[in-house]
Amino acid sequence: MLVLRWIGIGVLVFLLAVAALFLRRALVARSGGIIRLSVRVSTMLDGRGWSPGFARFAETELRWYRMFSFALRPKRVLARRGLAVERRRLPEGQERLIMPADWVILRCVSHQAPVEIAMAKSTVTGFLSWLESAPPGAVSHLVLRD
Repeated sequence: MLVLRWIGIGVLVFLLAVAALFLRRALVARSGGIIRLSVRVSTMLDGRGWSPGFARFAETELRWYRMFSFALRPKRVLARRGLAVERRRLPEGQERLIMPADWVILRCVSHQAPVEIAMAKSTVTGFLSWLESAPPGAVSHLVLRD
């Protein structure tokens, strides 16, 4: 009987954790649409270091949240000002195994540090439009080299 009680508690904790992940995603998505986006968090090994997640466009920021995290705050924030796309490429080597077939990798540079992000080809158009659009009087710094 004691074993069944512990199994029940374990199942309850698991269900609460899953519900918390869905609730977190709903809270983040309530103020706008979200996109699937992976960020390369480590460049130690070629083709590795990618972390799946989702992002939300704010007025001047792209806020990225890890997929499997309970945090309500974004893990990474990319400010539109000073952000430029340096290079665009298809997944290579081991990256092809972990990313969907229709994804593209963008190497972006900013005032902070270079960052690689991966998203669906259909999402790239929206990202580039957001990056190019700027408040009146601001200058866009879009640089795209193939």
